[in-house]
Amino acid sequence: MTIRVGQGFDVHRWIEGRPLMLGGIHIPHSHGLLGHSDADVLLHAISDALLGAAALGDIGHHFPDTDPAYAGADSAVLLARVYDAVRQRGWQLINLDATVICEKPRLAPHIPTMVRRIATVLETAPENVNIKATTTEKLGFTGRNEGMAAQAVVLIGP
Repeated sequence: MTIRVGQGFDVHRWIEGRPLMLGGIHIPHSHGLLGHSDADVLLHAISDALLGAAALGDIGHHFPDTDPAYAGADSAVLLARVYDAVRQRGWQLINLDATVICEKPRLAPHIPTMVRRIATVLETAPENVNIKATTTEKLGFTGRNEGMAAQAVVLIGP
């Protein structure tokens, strides 16, 4: 069986006055993330991982931040479009492992809901989706609470 691995990484800066969308769900927090779309850093990393595994470029190529059509776009809708393109190439998700990197907010209570939402978008069982959260022990831009980062690894097969 042929399999492929893809990895994705994304970063967004905190901004006041915007809701925090993460993993396709709203998380109550004092700040949201700055971006052209809804700035869901986790779904962007997953999208890039899927696109990379299928050799389809990156999220910026498919949904450029210069295109007004994607202003405020729901990243779950964009992820679904990415996964449709991956499936059109004959691939399907085997599993996904992702890590969100931030000091705040505490994400552990929200992870099961994010897993279910992502599994629904990717039309897979929740057992195929793993989401983790970590801090950088107050080091770097995430440690200074300037923004949030996410990384994702996917395995796809025929």
